[in-house]
Amino acid sequence: MRTQVGIVGAGPAGLLLSHLLHLEGIESVVLENRSREAVEQTIRAGVLEQGTVDLLDSTGVGERMHREGAVHHGIELRFDGRGHRIDFPSLTSGRAIMLYPQHEVLKDLIKVRLEAGGDLRFEVADVAVEDLGGDRPRVRFREGGAARELDCDVVAGCDGFWGVCRDAIPADRRTDYVREYPFGWFGILAEAPPSSEELIYCSSDRGFGLVSTRSPTVQRLYFQCDPDDEVDRWPDERIWEELQARLETADGWTLKEGPIFQKGIVTMRSFVCEPMQLGRLFLAGDAAHIVPPTGAKGLNLAAADVAVLARALVAFYRSGATELLEAYSATCLRRVWRAEHFSWWMTSMLHLDPDADPFQRQLQRSQLQYVAGSRAAATTLAENYVGLWEGAWRER
Repeated sequence: MRTQVGIVGAGPAGLLLSHLLHLEGIESVVLENRSREAVEQTIRAGVLEQGTVDLLDSTGVGERMHREGAVHHGIELRFDGRGHRIDFPSLTSGRAIMLYPQHEVLKDLIKVRLEAGGDLRFEVADVAVEDLGGDRPRVRFREGGAARELDCDVVAGCDGFWGVCRDAIPADRRTDYVREYPFGWFGILAEAPPSSEELIYCSSDRGFGLVSTRSPTVQRLYFQCDPDDEVDRWPDERIWEELQARLETADGWTLKEGPIFQKGIVTMRSFVCEPMQLGRLFLAGDAAHIVPPTGAKGLNLAAADVAVLARALVAFYRSGATELLEAYSATCLRRVWRAEHFSWWMTSMLHLDPDADPFQRQLQRSQLQYVAGSRAAATTLAENYVGLWEGAWRER
């Protein structure tokens, strides 16, 4: 087999990259170890930055997003029993966010790629990348029990944190930056009407809580927990009691409840691999970096990565220029570290550290009061939350 760009992974980074390249006449093959059904049904976060929305719009995959998604113009910070709204448009020259689940983005991308005749191969196994230092790297894999080999000009490693591509960069050629957090998120999906028009980020003496909407009838809620906790220890009644206690306000606001149909615990870490490239291998998305979900940056970082990579590949195939490809990692890492800092900052400001002393808790409360009461501090939160990158990826 032969193609121009071999893409390992059919998540947001891999599928979007394949779509962007197709628009410029560049061939790709996407290899994914999961089934199409598994890719489309794995429920993940769905907060899209303004730049991600603009990118999907400009490349023809935003129609259903606008029809079924929900534009949010702010979030609520809640602490000491009171809510404080952060108004995005007034602080960011009119920018906002879109709530549209990641699996719906993937459905849209898979649909548009298949309609265009894209080569998406699901349920492959034993993927390995080789000869990355030359001009003809290859990807080996098994499909339907048979050994296959894909020759290409470039390999895009979009196979997530647990994929094989990052490990193709030798340990002595890269630096991994890691922070593990001493808490996790207990997440639920519940059949209930919305409790709020916008997301609520709550800091309480019992720990963090988050209220998010997935649809007019399905709500996504989280609360801070021990990462080693067990789902079976949390019957529905206990979950609702904990959420009500953390989210209660002085004005009597009440969280709307309903049948819970999904429960799970999410561990939290920050991770960055430097560099994000080696020879003809380029990492994108979770293969290169992980952020705690507090800042809602995961999918958006993946989109921004492949926008940079697609632009570099277009220059390479049009003129043979390699400058943008050579600068790919450095270009992406400036934005990645900004997102890492913001996600860490939001996480530190809102969660209870089990090892923190009363002094640290008072500092945390002071930080929340400053963000709620200072336009400058609120602007810092708002402009990072809606995103600091533009959705354009073609040359201006």
